[in-house]
Amino acid sequence: MLRTKIALGFLVFLLAGTLVAVEEKDNILRLKIGDSQLKDKTMAITPGQIYSAEKGSAISFEKMIEEMKTARIVYVGESHNSLPMHDVQHKIAQALYAIDKDLAIGLEMYDIRWQEPLNKWSLGLLTEDEFIDQAQWYVNWNFNFKYYKKIFGLAKENKIPIHALNAPRNIIRKIRMRGWDALSNEEKQIVPKPDLTNKDHIALMRAIFGDIQMPAAMKGHGSGDMMFKMLYRAQSSWDEVMAKNTLRTVDIEGKRVIAFVGSGHLIYNLGINRRAYERQSLPYKTVICVIIPEGKDSVIISRSLGHYIWGLPEEARPEYPSIGIALTKFDGLDNLVIARDPMSGVAKGKNFKKGDIILAVDGQHFTCINCLRKYLSKFTWGDEVAFKLLREAKKLEIKMKF
Repeated sequence: MLRTKIALGFLVFLLAGTLVAVEEKDNILRLKIGDSQLKDKTMAITPGQIYSAEKGSAISFEKMIEEMKTARIVYVGESHNSLPMHDVQHKIAQALYAIDKDLAIGLEMYDIRWQEPLNKWSLGLLTEDEFIDQAQWYVNWNFNFKYYKKIFGLAKENKIPIHALNAPRNIIRKIRMRGWDALSNEEKQIVPKPDLTNKDHIALMRAIFGDIQMPAAMKGHGSGDMMFKMLYRAQSSWDEVMAKNTLRTVDIEGKRVIAFVGSGHLIYNLGINRRAYERQSLPYKTVICVIIPEGKDSVIISRSLGHYIWGLPEEARPEYPSIGIALTKFDGLDNLVIARDPMSGVAKGKNFKKGDIILAVDGQHFTCINCLRKYLSKFTWGDEVAFKLLREAKKLEIKMKF
């Protein structure tokens, strides 16, 4: 069945506590939810064109930027492993900075504990390697830094402030498992109590969970309804805390904020954008990228999907390979350990097993997760890496080809 990929960095909070991107069927793009004036209207999106939802037709990039002048917050969605979408984000940020130097950037991948290295980067105090190490990029995020390199370069070159928007994952995990009331008073100060009553947002999440390939118990129907409620309050908590921290960035900097987050937190203007507006009625604009699959000339979408829709052609594969190896550390053991059987990425099906102890990679010994993942990020399609592992007291070597 032909699927349309929407820039949904929306994601399921799995037991491992990671974010896993999902791919949606076409009907997710045509739900009758969101803006009451637009939810019953549709338009056709083609690659390489920008569309105004209000007008129902294509507009120029310059016209879109002109219309954004009145917005205090601009949200630009992403699929985390799509370089074209990050190029869109960079282009919009660059254009907004050109017309108004009062600009700040908000990022999903960091929680508020990591603000200091972000400040140092914007002030030009760190090299790229120093930032990746001090900010623990490959511990905090599963995606190659090169996807975001232009955005970080723009910020450093122009000293544009960058702000962390997220909350520590352990807090979101606690909300998912036990509910917001189980948080400590200190944790409640970090993550506001999420609103779980918006019918359109619930319908959107049920549609997403119903479409993707998940165990039946996780889809939000019948006996699985409790699982849906757990996932829904986790998603809502992410939205709530990022809305709070987006507004916090506006207050701290006194500038326009451009927020780069997964599109699942933004589509139909029901996520972060809605929650921020309900807290403080600041004018905002939302840009959503939609992928038009190879072999299709266009995709029909609901005009309530976002203020602006940017059509992009489908990539044959992501620009930078995903490794797919989750790593962990144990007290008293210098070596890294594989946390679970690889479920995706180039490591899937390559005989890596949960509990494997990594003795060496290409003859090098790695004792920190960020260090190994930074090393692996240097490789691209067609490259090969040699792993030496210890499994059940036996040594083995696996050559992993990208």
